[in-house]
Amino acid sequence: MGRLETKKTRRERAKRGLRRRIKGTAERPRLVIFRSLKHIYGAIVDDSQGKTILQVSSLNKEIAEQLKSVKGKTSASKIVGIALAKKALERSIQQVVFDRGGRLYHGRLKAFADGAREGGLKF
Repeated sequence: MGRLETKKTRRERAKRGLRRRIKGTAERPRLVIFRSLKHIYGAIVDDSQGKTILQVSSLNKEIAEQLKSVKGKTSASKIVGIALAKKALERSIQQVVFDRGGRLYHGRLKAFADGAREGGLKF
């Protein structure tokens, strides 16, 4: 096994362990974060119904103007987190369960979470 393969398997094991403990309900849905090399995506999921309630990404047209003035992916992640929190509050979702997807709470993931908290979400 190469270095990258072990890194991937370690993250998958952590993700499985987290998903075993973390469940999103209608009262407190799960906030999921996915990050690619260029963009970041956030979704709020109700696991009891198996439905995505809402999602926001750095590709959304509503926040495209804000992202043009920002330099760096970490700053963009914070703006996307704030946008997701505003959308969640419009749908009267105040509390969520944070699912980091097996990744470390650091960098873009932390900036996204800080932005969501700044926008008004509690987790």
